[in-house]
Amino acid sequence: MTAGRPQRGGSSIGAVLAQLRPEFPDVTISKIRFLEAEGLVRPARTASGYRQFSAADVERLRFVLSAQRDRYLPLKVIREQLDAVPDGTTFVTRIDLLAQTGLTAEQLSQLERDGLLRPGPGGRFTTDDITALRTIRTMTGLGVEREHLRAVRAAADHEVVLLKSFSDPETVRELADLFTSLHTLLVRAGLRQSS
Repeated sequence: MTAGRPQRGGSSIGAVLAQLRPEFPDVTISKIRFLEAEGLVRPARTASGYRQFSAADVERLRFVLSAQRDRYLPLKVIREQLDAVPDGTTFVTRIDLLAQTGLTAEQLSQLERDGLLRPGPGGRFTTDDITALRTIRTMTGLGVEREHLRAVRAAADHEVVLLKSFSDPETVRELADLFTSLHTLLVRAGLRQSS
């Protein structure tokens, strides 16, 4: 088993190094092992003890290395930011957002200025942002104006304020789903009444 060969169920540490090196030329296997020892990434292990890094592990490493290089954040702060994000969240870069949504850099910047795209803790984006941007692009293609999208954002912000008043995370998740369902039902009812 070689260091650069992907393992079943994930990538080896050598393969991860090869993925990260173009963006982070100074990264080494020792650095990746150090970040693992610090609890910033937790790759699975084979029965033989070989590390198996998932795509999410690689994105976590990319975030950690970016935060150190670009914002000079200490590992403690980076760990706190990572811990604030639900498990299973996949991070994406700005370049990923552009590539996967077909938006231009100027369109993306405008959506940020309008408050329709807001990076999460540490300036990170997620796959949910890709879905939201694709939805926005489809809506604008159907004739929805920016001011209407800003109204949708404002309504979502009001719901967030209300949801944050509840302390139990399970209750918050359940209520968020119920708000979405109720909103859909009210819109359908309104359309039925106006037709």
